[in-house]
Amino acid sequence: MSKKNKKRINVVYSTNPDYGYEMDGDDKETLENEQQQLKVLIDRKQRKGKAVTLVTGFIGNEDDLKTLAKQLKAKCGVGGSAKDQEILIQGELKEKVYLLLLEMGYSKTKKIGG
Repeated sequence: MSKKNKKRINVVYSTNPDYGYEMDGDDKETLENEQQQLKVLIDRKQRKGKAVTLVTGFIGNEDDLKTLAKQLKAKCGVGGSAKDQEILIQGELKEKVYLLLLEMGYSKTKKIGG
C-alpha cells in the first residue's frame, strides 16, 4: 500500500467515473486572531470530577490549533491537549487562559459559566 493513500479511509471502490475522493480537510484556512470567537469554560464531565479548562470555537487547521495550545500550556505551566477544534488545559485556569487569549489578540473571547 502506498503512503500517499493512507488518508483514504473506508473507500474501497466507486463505480462513478466522476467520483473525486475528498481528503479530510486540514486545508481549512485559519481566521485572524481578532476574528476568532473563542469560548473559555470549565468542564468536569467524563473526567472523574477533575476540572479542566476548555477553549472551544477555534476555526482553522490543526497545526495552528496545536500551536495555540502549546503557547497556552507553556504560559500556564500545565499539561493539556488539542484535538477536534478544542483545546484542553488541565486545571481550573479559566481566568488566566481568558486573559492570555486577550493578550494574544483574540479580542472576541468570552468566558462561559460562573
